[in-house]
Amino acid sequence: MPELPEVETVCRGITPHVCGKTIQELILRAPKLRLPLDPQLCEDLPGQTIRKVSRRAKYLLLEFDQGGLLIHLGMSGVLRIVPAGTTENKHDHVDLIFTEGTCLRFTDPRRFGVFLYSSDDLLHHPLLKNLGPEPLHDSFQGRALYRRSRGKSQSIKTFIMDQKVVVGVGNIYANEALFRAGIHPLRAAGWIGRLRYQRLVAAIKEVLAQAIAAGGTTISDFADSDGRPGYFRQELFVYGRGSAPCFHCGRAIYTCRVGQRSTFYCTFCQR
Repeated sequence: MPELPEVETVCRGITPHVCGKTIQELILRAPKLRLPLDPQLCEDLPGQTIRKVSRRAKYLLLEFDQGGLLIHLGMSGVLRIVPAGTTENKHDHVDLIFTEGTCLRFTDPRRFGVFLYSSDDLLHHPLLKNLGPEPLHDSFQGRALYRRSRGKSQSIKTFIMDQKVVVGVGNIYANEALFRAGIHPLRAAGWIGRLRYQRLVAAIKEVLAQAIAAGGTTISDFADSDGRPGYFRQELFVYGRGSAPCFHCGRAIYTCRVGQRSTFYCTFCQR
C-alpha cells in the first residue's frame, strides 16, 4: 500500500496539472471501489474548479470553492494525467476530464481505493477528523509523543503506526525510523524515555523527508503520477533485509511479526 511519501509524491505530481482546472465531465466505470461510487457525482462535479490539492495522512484532497474530493489510493491505486479521450484499460475506473483537454485518471486493479465527494470542509470528514498530527509538521514533537506514550504497554512500533497518535508512519518507515533512533520495535512505548522519543521523532521526520525527496519507496504497485516508480528503496537500512548483515554492525537483521506486519531490526543496534 502506498504510504505517506508515495501519496505526497503523487500530490506534488498532479498539482500543476489539475489546480485551477475546471471539470467538464466525470466518468465512472465501476459501481464501487472500497466504498460505492456515487453516480450523482457525474451531475454535481462538471463546472467545478479545483482550487487546491493537498494531502492529509494518506488521503489526497482536491478542494473546490465548496467541498471537494477525498481520494485514497488503497492497495494499488494510481492517478495519472492523460489526454482526454485516451482509450481506457480494464482497471481505469474514474476519469476527471477537464475543459482544456486533459484527464485525471484513477486506475485501481484491486479496487481498494476511495473516491468520495463532500460538500463540507474535507478536514471535518469522518475519515479525517480524528486523525493525529502530521509527522512533518512542527506540532509533532518528541515531548508530545512522550506524554502520549505514558502508561502504554503496546510495542513502540504499534504505537507510532496508530493513526490517532501520528498519521502516515506506515510499516516501511516505522521500521526504518526505529532503526535510525536505535529503538527496539518490541519495546513497550511507555518504557521509553523523553530523550529517546526526541531522537525517534527526528528519525521519523528524517526518513519521511528523504523518502519524499527520492520520490517514495518502490513497492509492487506504486508509481507516481507520471508512471515512474519511487527510488527510496535503495536507501532502506532494515526493511526487507531479513538475515542480511546490518550496515552498522554486520550482524544479521532479524525478522518477526508485530501486529500482523513484517518487522525488521538489528538486535545489537536497537535496544
